[in-house]
Amino acid sequence: MSRIGKQPIVIPEGVKVTLEDGLVTVKGSKGEMSYQTHSDIEVEMVDGEIICSVGKDSKQSSALWGTTRARIANLVKGVSEGFIKELELHGVGYKAAVQGKDMEMQLGYSHPVVIEAPENIQFEVDDEVIRVKGIDKELVGQVAALIRASRKPEPYKGKGVRYKGEQVRRKVGKVVGATT
Repeated sequence: MSRIGKQPIVIPEGVKVTLEDGLVTVKGSKGEMSYQTHSDIEVEMVDGEIICSVGKDSKQSSALWGTTRARIANLVKGVSEGFIKELELHGVGYKAAVQGKDMEMQLGYSHPVVIEAPENIQFEVDDEVIRVKGIDKELVGQVAALIRASRKPEPYKGKGVRYKGEQVRRKVGKVVGATT
């Protein structure tokens, strides 16, 4: 029995949901997204809520029940509110700037690092904070991970790109002139 799967998804004001042959389409103020559910999972609308249930009792359908509910809930939240991931730049001379839809970063390399924005993704840069915004939670997280991977935080000086609030465990450097 899935604790997440049995929770209903409340549809907020201004969001329209249509169900057709396992295809869930959600329209909202920020855009439109759809998700194809597995044939073992039944999705229905009851009193302005979406309810997911298991069609046949198998290990795979039980595993997909909570996942399907979470994916549909992310669609509803994405088209109504959207998702934001924040990253911080730490290091002398590390800068980021939005140029058109793309973002250009100076990360201590001999060349600038350019991240191209996929469709439905926007970048915002304030001082040393980069915000990745979009309606698709998976795509926002993937783009944020790509930005972080361009210069991961290193453990000796703490320089690099990290998620906002991420703690980097610092290592002690080499001790020069120590005798035993």
